Amino acid sequence: MLVPLLQRVLAVSDSATLLTVRTVLCSVTAFALMLLAGPWGIRQLKRRFRERIASDSARLDQLHAGKRDTPTMGGLLILAALVGSLLAWGDLTSRFVQWGLLLAVGLGLLGGLDDWIKQSTRRKGLSIRQKLLGQIGLSLLVGLGLQQQLGQHPGLLTVHWPWGGGELWLGALFCLWCMLVLTGSSNGVNLTDGLDGLAAGCLIFCGLALAGLTYLAGNRVFAEFLSIPHVPGAGEFSVLLGGMVGAVLGFLWFNTFPAEVFMGDCGALPLGGLIGLGALICRQELLLIVVGGIFVAETLSVVAQVASFRLLGRRVLACAPLHNHFVFRGVHEVKIVIRFWIIAALLAIAGVASLRLG
Repeated sequence: MLVPLLQRVLAVSDSATLLTVRTVLCSVTAFALMLLAGPWGIRQLKRRFRERIASDSARLDQLHAGKRDTPTMGGLLILAALVGSLLAWGDLTSRFVQWGLLLAVGLGLLGGLDDWIKQSTRRKGLSIRQKLLGQIGLSLLVGLGLQQQLGQHPGLLTVHWPWGGGELWLGALFCLWCMLVLTGSSNGVNLTDGLDGLAAGCLIFCGLALAGLTYLAGNRVFAEFLSIPHVPGAGEFSVLLGGMVGAVLGFLWFNTFPAEVFMGDCGALPLGGLIGLGALICRQELLLIVVGGIFVAETLSVVAQVASFRLLGRRVLACAPLHNHFVFRGVHEVKIVIRFWIIAALLAIAGVASLRLG
């Protein structure tokens, strides 16, 4: 851990200044690690794990035939860069950071098992039930820890309406609420990860917004100014999210069209879980619906598609999730991805700005 060295070099003891510098350094370090180790890591993945195009749609498989044999499980590289940078600049005694690492590693292992089954057998990975049970179990464990941590401070076991006030006390139900948020955000990112650079780019904007929100929530002055819950220690999670953003940005260097590597479930599941955990820590779960609006839209498109087919016998989209609908309509992949990035950036800005307006 390089924090003591950083204090001596900067000759500052102000905690807010150190937190800001550590967040930036964690992000830059993760980005550098990803860029430096990326080519070697991709070569290793190419030897062992290559994408197998086998969806439930023959037409989609045909459209994505060119992606076959692209190295996958790049999420392992993202997690390695994140953990490496966090070991250098993070405070590992922070409970929030500890729960974040547990969630990231746990969901990474779950996603890695799913990816490994796809690569080594003819199966399409874990069943939906198996994957959900794993996510639910891990989310409940993290939720219990978070409930114990936040329960030490009055008013933090509530759902806050971010625009104009309003609260709903959860009490003992907080753990179940954590399970819903963490599982939903994890699956939302996983569903979005279908085009080159799509999930990674959207994660960067959402992660930046949540890094800012956790930083603000951990500072009493800023929290009072914005009329948001003050969560002691929440600012430390901004260091972790900063590292996540840096690692994903470095990964995007290799993941843009035409992708040299895919993140796989071992990347999408833990990264989605981390943005959900960030929203829970700063008590802005409802605001996550806005700043992570792309992930919400992708999830709802799948729900709508399944519900429409089962209830009405017809589909509302050409293909779900939403990005595949536009692929079927003949829109070029790059145009879809960049437009989704633009929307993700606007939603992140609008979400954070709405706190002050509210």
